[in-house]
Amino acid sequence: MTVEIKSIHFELPDDYRELFEKKLHKIEFAQDIIVSLVCTVSKTKDYSLEADIHFRWGAVAHIKANDFDLHEGIDKLSEKIEAKVAKEKGKIKEHTK
Repeated sequence: MTVEIKSIHFELPDDYRELFEKKLHKIEFAQDIIVSLVCTVSKTKDYSLEADIHFRWGAVAHIKANDFDLHEGIDKLSEKIEAKVAKEKGKIKEHTK
């Protein structure tokens, strides 16, 4: 699984990048089903966070979160990513039964 974190219209501070990577460790249980994860953070009036999860069977999940606080936005996005990955992993287990 490759992870890429990009920022648009500003430079993402290293401490927030580390926080992002720390939060993404929660999905390591599904690293065998994820090909890549691309996270994009952009700054306008608020922070817009997006993630594209590419699964090994060709599906792509697009997840969004917005917040005025970057820390809260990272928390929201990581929770949504974890929920989506758990759901997809559950679908795979269901199909292999």
